[in-house]
Amino acid sequence: MVGAFQDENGALTLGNLDALTSEAAVTALKGSLILSASTAVIGALLGALLAYLIVSMPPQSLMRRGTLAVSGVLAQFGGVVLAFAWIATIGPVGVLTKAMNDLVGADIYGSGWLFGLPGLVVVYCYFQIPLMVIVFAPAFEGLRPQWREAAVNLGASTWDYWRHVALPLLTPAFLGALLLLFANAFAAYATAAVLVSQGQPIVPLMIRQAITSEVLLGQANVGFALALEMIVVVTLVMVAYNVLLRRTARWMR
Repeated sequence: MVGAFQDENGALTLGNLDALTSEAAVTALKGSLILSASTAVIGALLGALLAYLIVSMPPQSLMRRGTLAVSGVLAQFGGVVLAFAWIATIGPVGVLTKAMNDLVGADIYGSGWLFGLPGLVVVYCYFQIPLMVIVFAPAFEGLRPQWREAAVNLGASTWDYWRHVALPLLTPAFLGALLLLFANAFAAYATAAVLVSQGQPIVPLMIRQAITSEVLLGQANVGFALALEMIVVVTLVMVAYNVLLRRTARWMR
């Protein structure tokens, strides 16, 4: 935060913040927001569905316990290893790329979409969906059977129960998990750093360029300003997440 308001000589300046309004910085911020929002929505919807299917299984079910365990591992599976796995699978000479080309003549690699923003959306969903399962499954477990029984006794159908009881109770937890996924994707760096070698479609990659570039020297403090911008965005998201979390905790006790 201090470096964002200093020049390379340590003097106070607002020039670094002015750099945030440049076309490159605005484009990177827009790319980060699109990437984070899209993967958060996809991960939240698919993860919530998977969490419901898991919680519907008996508590001692091997499938339930195994799926939760795998989700816990995959939620933390990122960085260089994840990027390499996708390159080896659907890269230009990936296993699946060659198999699809040999079997049906389809080129799933195309024009190199994996190494751009569309590729990041697909790859990020790989750890966003398991993370949603981990954080949202307890919300389903918090739905007490007595609530459904009470609704049925009052003449409610299954749809009425979900519409008037379950969904309103799950909404704060779902929105909170959605915000958590957004913050998780917004701050991710290593996977994108491996996949994207040209350009800076997201803010973390632009920070890397500002700090390590051998062409544009003296840009480290601009990187600090970009990091400050990320801190502000993530702080707002996490404040909203905590508000929703407290609201969810009222009925999960």
